Amino acid sequence: MINKLAMSTVALAAMAGAPVMAQDISVKLGVLNDRSGIYADLSGEGSVVAARMAVEDFEAADKGMTVEIVSADHQNKPDVGSNIARQWYDVDGVNAILDIPTSSVALAVADITHEANGVMLNSGAGSTGLTREQCRPTTVHWTYDTAALANGTGTAMTNAGGKKWFFLTADYAFGHSLEENTTAVVEANGGEVVGQVNVPFPAQDFSSFLLQAQGSGADVIGLANAGGDTINAIKQASEFGITQAGQKLAALLMFANDVHALGPQTAQGLSLTEAFYWDQNDTTREFSQRFMDKHGSMPSMVQAGVYSATLAYLEAVQTVGSAEDGKAVVDQIKTMDIDDALFGKVTIRADGRALHDMYLFQVKAPEDSTGEWDLYNQISSITGEEAFLPMLDECDFSKQ
Repeated sequence: MINKLAMSTVALAAMAGAPVMAQDISVKLGVLNDRSGIYADLSGEGSVVAARMAVEDFEAADKGMTVEIVSADHQNKPDVGSNIARQWYDVDGVNAILDIPTSSVALAVADITHEANGVMLNSGAGSTGLTREQCRPTTVHWTYDTAALANGTGTAMTNAGGKKWFFLTADYAFGHSLEENTTAVVEANGGEVVGQVNVPFPAQDFSSFLLQAQGSGADVIGLANAGGDTINAIKQASEFGITQAGQKLAALLMFANDVHALGPQTAQGLSLTEAFYWDQNDTTREFSQRFMDKHGSMPSMVQAGVYSATLAYLEAVQTVGSAEDGKAVVDQIKTMDIDDALFGKVTIRADGRALHDMYLFQVKAPEDSTGEWDLYNQISSITGEEAFLPMLDECDFSKQ
């Protein structure tokens, strides 16, 4: 099966202009994600580009490091992702696996990574299980999770008057985690859930599910899905006149790439929570323009997370002196004082959860946008301690 997968290799050892010197540390990174399905735009080849940029910006060759990047399409299937991970660790000498959108795949890969003493640098998956029920000492969960999304968008919309919720939930680990976390936030803020429906993943036709939500009397329809599923649901809700009739949509996981695909006319007014937006400051704008020059679009928060996690990983490997012992490298990352160009100050907790600020945004109206990618107004920021769940005692690997 693996031989039939389209895999690309990017050799970065001999970068133009780098001085010739002895290479003391070899590193092989595997970017494992959706390269052909509903998450391809927000991860896909763009995450490979982000990882390559991190290696270049780290100046790995100048520091005596040979870094190679391979990539593969897990097709959003846990069995496919697991087979690739095993091949990479057991045969191909991969030291760390990056990105891994689709929580069911990420949870499987986390176990395989632990068995192989590799490193999983997760940016794309959202399940809180990665640092709770299935916490592993070789996992770093960098960018976001479903609790942070719920604490951002769920809190804001409930406090704004959306007391009755109905969920359209992608029927796999991520969707259920997002619904569960958002339900807790809604109820904690005085709201209630009046109904929910599990939606096959992925899905094209949301009509019957939206009609159930419309008839529920809910103030807010919570979309516990992502990528192409979220785009399709929002488009069809607009076609049915649901939002025009007064019900609000909560895009519980939405990316700038999704908003760009929808267009401001359809997406205007949506509230959403992200860890990164290209237009936040001069540094994010500079990085994002370089990324766009290479890839043709602005980076998603997942792609930005791949870049930042790769930089932290390479610094840890340099300090440890080898990429062979994954747990030792992750232990080193957890001690580092990280002031990241894209995410600001980042602390890697003992359970592998990266703590950093999250941001609540609202999509601009078309008349307020000054360009194709001028999409958001920032409403507020949420500290990492407020956004993410507290650590479980059994996941405090510093005491084990």
